Amino acid sequence: MPANPGFTFILFGATGDLSMRKILPALFAAHCHDKLHPQGKILCVSREPMSGDAYRESVRSHLERWRRPGETGEAADESFLQRLDYLELDALAPASYRHLAARLETAAGVHVYYLATAPVLFEPICANLAACGIDLARARVVLEKPLGTDLASSRAINDAVARVFAENQIYRIDHYLGKESVQNLLALRFANSLFEPLWRREAIAHVQLTIAEELGVERRGEFYDATGALRDMVQNHLLQLLCMVAMEPPTSLNADAVRDEKLRVLRALRPLSRDELERNVVRGQYAVGAVRGQPVPAYLDEPNIPADSRTETFVALHAEINNWRWAGVPFFLRTGKRLQQRMAEIVVTFKPVPYPILPIPPGLSGEVSNRLVIRLQPEESIKLHCLAKQPGDGMNLQPVVLDLAFDKAFAQRREDAYERLLVDAIRGNLALFVRRDEQEAAWHWVEPILDMWSNSPLPPKSYPAGTWGPASSSTLLSRAGFAWHEER
Repeated sequence: MPANPGFTFILFGATGDLSMRKILPALFAAHCHDKLHPQGKILCVSREPMSGDAYRESVRSHLERWRRPGETGEAADESFLQRLDYLELDALAPASYRHLAARLETAAGVHVYYLATAPVLFEPICANLAACGIDLARARVVLEKPLGTDLASSRAINDAVARVFAENQIYRIDHYLGKESVQNLLALRFANSLFEPLWRREAIAHVQLTIAEELGVERRGEFYDATGALRDMVQNHLLQLLCMVAMEPPTSLNADAVRDEKLRVLRALRPLSRDELERNVVRGQYAVGAVRGQPVPAYLDEPNIPADSRTETFVALHAEINNWRWAGVPFFLRTGKRLQQRMAEIVVTFKPVPYPILPIPPGLSGEVSNRLVIRLQPEESIKLHCLAKQPGDGMNLQPVVLDLAFDKAFAQRREDAYERLLVDAIRGNLALFVRRDEQEAAWHWVEPILDMWSNSPLPPKSYPAGTWGPASSSTLLSRAGFAWHEER
């Protein structure tokens, strides 16, 4: 596959929030930085009646906001708009697809179908594409989450898509895998000999993975109440990050070599017994509170949320991996809405020295140093926390941070995760996309948690908006002798 192939990118749901907030801005960035073939086209598809000129004008109004700081270029704006065309299409009406087939009949290069729609439309869209006579041999389909609400529904969606597309044509997107810091985690582990001898149970005390949001459900109340934090964040994003931390070195960066190793991690996750489910999983729901000094309502007072909803907006859990590298090492996963700050990070805490010959300052444990902190958002960074001697008399130790400042070391701009992934989809690189067996292994592990909650009379634990979640989340770690990163 050429590095910059000709393509037609067919964007279903082109007038929706996801397209305007993520997909089109990422394609615009790739265009501005010469990542796309000069003749590549973007066909925007939606059921709203609109002309191509009207759609381009609606996109034009967003370009200034999409442009990165310091970037200018009216010529880039116009050339990007020239890539765009619009097609009115009802995804559920087979006859509508004849117009799409006519548009694509002479379209050169690969065809990338991006389904930025509700998952309930994945099956009819794929079936109608197959039925209308479009040549799908050179096609790829990109699927947005959530793919189902449990293992059975996930399999049903995957079966429907697989009746039309081969597995190597299916790109299940998880934008966390496209983040620069996640890519640097792989480089840190597999391009350097420094960390590999330490990347195991003998040297690591525990690992924390956190995705925290300040926002509430915003305008997505109806969707979110039917989904919840476990399905929305844990089953996909957090378990994928866990795989990137815990996987064995792949034999190459070939897509299946990488995904084979991630699958082994998912299959090695220790199943949670009934007692462990009650002890090692915390479910929370935000109450009234304040975020950045501004009062915010409780989840139950948000629009389109039933007054008796038991949907979780916070999850913390203790997971373990049953293999030789990680046996006995706790992995603590946490995600929530209306938390104290927006942040996503991986914290690898190493074991303290076996016998301290240097005096540790009062109130400073060895665990406060001995940490590798990989920040994914809002800024991306990798920092190694350690102890060093303070200048002056005596051996006085103080914590210091070795900042692996990639933004200072490299002059190149940092790609947005969606930009990287969309370019990879056009180029045919599957390495950063989720394979079906990975997705189903993740569902298999989280499903007992869903089952327990559906059969439990207990509601989620309440936590004030603007905090770090229920107190039982801290207890989850303290029972193992640890604390969350921000509590140290």
